Amino acid sequence: MSAEGRNRATIAALAANLGIAATKFVAFALTQSSSMLAESVHSVADSGNQLLLLLGGRRAKHAATEEHPFGYGRARYFYAFIVSVVLFTFGGLFALYEAWHKWQDPHPIAAWRWVPLAVLGVAILLEGYSLRTAVIESNQIRGSQGWMSFIRNAKAPELPVVLLEDVGAQLGLVFASAGVVLTLVTGDGRWDAAGTAAIGVLLVVIAVILSIETRSLLLGESASADDVATIRAALVGPGVTSVIHLRTQHIGPEELLVGAKIDVPGATSAADVAAAIDDAESRVRAAVPIARVIYLEPDLRRAEKAPDA
Repeated sequence: MSAEGRNRATIAALAANLGIAATKFVAFALTQSSSMLAESVHSVADSGNQLLLLLGGRRAKHAATEEHPFGYGRARYFYAFIVSVVLFTFGGLFALYEAWHKWQDPHPIAAWRWVPLAVLGVAILLEGYSLRTAVIESNQIRGSQGWMSFIRNAKAPELPVVLLEDVGAQLGLVFASAGVVLTLVTGDGRWDAAGTAAIGVLLVVIAVILSIETRSLLLGESASADDVATIRAALVGPGVTSVIHLRTQHIGPEELLVGAKIDVPGATSAADVAAAIDDAESRVRAAVPIARVIYLEPDLRRAEKAPDA
């Protein structure tokens, strides 16, 4: 997935959320609906999150330095983790607090009664456009994976984050609509509080999922099983008879560190060893272009010792 594709999905989500947040705040000012307030804060949090993702993408482009010799590719993981923290605190916990407050002091929607439903209808359409963009961009790299597998295995954090946020936004709008409609029909403001609480729980769950996935990326994930198999096969060639052991780690979404000990039994000089290593590196880079940093250690495969009798 190109940077253009990731940015297209992120910017579409940002534009939708900014417009939605403004209309939701107007609706809340007119009706004092807690569901509308929770959804307003949700949209503001999502807008901030998209800005964080764009900022992470810019920071990741910084050139490597002596202090950071492998570059800044993991900046995208860091900012994606911050997104989960913002969503948990600014979105989920605020909504739960507002729900508790409204439950303690419920009141019906008295003025501009149908404004929230009109705003929520427009928001559903705008969020649907944002979600459609994220789905189209994700399908270009998802392949045959299911959606949950894609979210768990994706090395670029932007699309899974936007997907989860957009799905959460659509569900949140459904919860808010249910709370508002039941409040209008029954005159009981506790339905509005219940809708707000459902939004809060939803945001907390999404934030936890995002934090678990981005934490794994921050700690350093290996290449996919397919890439590992491809690298192992590419290492074997003229001068290299087998791979003794292999380690991979993502130092960025499109940057892979490869370290391997290779068997070079036919090398009779340093020149032979160097040639075998150079050829192996070329084969790996041709097979898996994101393998940017490769360290190969020449060795001889030794027979395993028999266990003691």
